[in-house]
Amino acid sequence: MNVTTETTEPADAADHPTAIADVVILGGGLVGMTLAIGLAKAGLTSHVVDSADPASVTADGFDGRASAISTASWNLYTHFGMADELAPKGCPIDAIAVTDAMKPGRIDFRPGPEDGSLGRMYANRDLRIAMYAAAAREPAITFHPNARVVARERGAHGVSASLADGRVLKGRLLVGAEGRASPTRDEAGFHPARWGYGHRAIIGGLFHEQPHDNVAWEIFYPAGPFALLPLLDDADGSHRSALVWTVAEKDAAGVLAMSDRAFLAEIEKRMGSVFGEIRLAAPRSSYPLNFHHTVKLTEDRLALVGDAAHGLHPIAGQGLNVGLRDVAALVEVLSDGARLGLDPGDAQVLARYERWRAADTFMVAAATDSLTRLFGLPGKLPSAIRRLGMAGVQRMPPLKRWFMDEARGMSGALPELLKS
Repeated sequence: MNVTTETTEPADAADHPTAIADVVILGGGLVGMTLAIGLAKAGLTSHVVDSADPASVTADGFDGRASAISTASWNLYTHFGMADELAPKGCPIDAIAVTDAMKPGRIDFRPGPEDGSLGRMYANRDLRIAMYAAAAREPAITFHPNARVVARERGAHGVSASLADGRVLKGRLLVGAEGRASPTRDEAGFHPARWGYGHRAIIGGLFHEQPHDNVAWEIFYPAGPFALLPLLDDADGSHRSALVWTVAEKDAAGVLAMSDRAFLAEIEKRMGSVFGEIRLAAPRSSYPLNFHHTVKLTEDRLALVGDAAHGLHPIAGQGLNVGLRDVAALVEVLSDGARLGLDPGDAQVLARYERWRAADTFMVAAATDSLTRLFGLPGKLPSAIRRLGMAGVQRMPPLKRWFMDEARGMSGALPELLKS
């Protein structure tokens, strides 16, 4: 990777002066580094600090997770010059089948030919590789990998981040993009609403006998959703899907400890025979499911993006897409401010970002949390009511269209970068 990096370990930071950037981004993951790319396209410089090693997080087998990239997020990647590299690696989502425990009354979301797909499925590793390649083409980005921040300061005229090796990075705006456990958010005194669901997502990959036909399945059970997400066929033509199976926290250790044969039997019990014979394509892993959301996204010379501001349940696959909408909005307000001669940390600029994003993130957070609770109600009566409601949606094209536009990220007041 050829991104400009600062990897020396000086004994005295004063001996190694670092240029002042417009923005100091703490967190170089899928949201933080994409923000740096957008800022570079707009003529703004950045320091990007990340604790991870790029070689490790792009290694084959590092992370079995996959992400659904909405139409709006794809437009963002296109504007940032990442589309050509990503296009052959993603599987289009042509339809989404939503069902309550595989019982009658499901919803089939399938857009018209003029709308294209509902999104594209990508292995997170492929997204990272394309992101690092795009960043390497931008001299305005100075990347500090394998780095640990030990102090953050915000003053009337600028910000700084002190690293464990003695370097001090200076800028005019600090952005917290470290994810759900953001120390920048916590240190600044933000108080997000938060709770755990008592669930854990089991992540894996499946080979299957029948093709998925680019259909994503969202199968709801009282313990949580069971999702089958389409991936491109393997090199030898084997059909593949990503699995996200939500189980109760108390059952997670047992599920992870199952033999492969027992694990596959439990999967078949929940998905039926929609894909024919199945076998494992990737090792199992898991992570706990929780929720946090802060309406307040900015402070003096500080902005939050992505999971640092809002950690959602993966029930609708919107977590990364909401973070990329943060990126598009922040790039737009900062570049508009720069054209007017405003400082990147100007309070008016940051207030515009907060107003723009607060309503959207709240609506998405409330919707995902409500869906989780609605489909988590056990019993025959709640199931019958849910299936009746889904059957009604199935028969109402305008309502289905609204849901599809929400899934594609193409509703509301969109930043220009999210438009085609």
